[in-house]
Amino acid sequence: MRLLLVEDSTRLGALLREGLSRDGFAVDWRGDLEGAAEAAASVAYDLILLDLGLPDGDGLDWVRTLRRAADLTPILVLTARGGLEDRVTGLDAGADDYLVKPFELSELAARCRAILRRPGQRISPVLTLGDLAFDVASRQATCGDTPIDLSRREGDLLETLMRRAGSVVTRGALEESLYAFNEPVTPNAVEVAVSRLRRKLDDAGCVGRLHTVRGLGYLMRDASA
Repeated sequence: MRLLLVEDSTRLGALLREGLSRDGFAVDWRGDLEGAAEAAASVAYDLILLDLGLPDGDGLDWVRTLRRAADLTPILVLTARGGLEDRVTGLDAGADDYLVKPFELSELAARCRAILRRPGQRISPVLTLGDLAFDVASRQATCGDTPIDLSRREGDLLETLMRRAGSVVTRGALEESLYAFNEPVTPNAVEVAVSRLRRKLDDAGCVGRLHTVRGLGYLMRDASA
């Protein structure tokens, strides 16, 4: 899942991006509202993590702007403003959750997963396709009773494809979902990741699930379909 982190503290931003990346998220980091707005206009993010005291404005003003434009991207506010009135104002402005600094990274990651599990959002607890299952919280994949050992990137790839099962997902869409703006991506990175994932699925007994549609992209479907 791809997150937009908006935080002007260089030290905290780097720590959050590194920690959330270890938890399986692709994180784009911007230090001001201008950069955040440009990023959000070019990528469909699954969640925005937003500081409020930014150098070029108040984050809540941007929240209100997004909501007025009918942009329903989930927003988790990260701020030192911990008073009851501040929290109420943030939630009423359109934020989905509110986390007061300082906080533990494990709680932040858990709140991200909780927000994305809510009805109408992109994450459900367990994705299934026939006897293939992927638990988005534990990042564990199984084929029947057989566990499938996946790298973080392979897990992200499987999740993206399973969420769009039955539809062709283009190489460009996979790159956008799996890699942050600042990550170097080799020309055949997606192809290599798909090949490794397909081999692991086949070895576990989930044969014929992941297909290459030449000239278009990749398709995940139940072998019995």
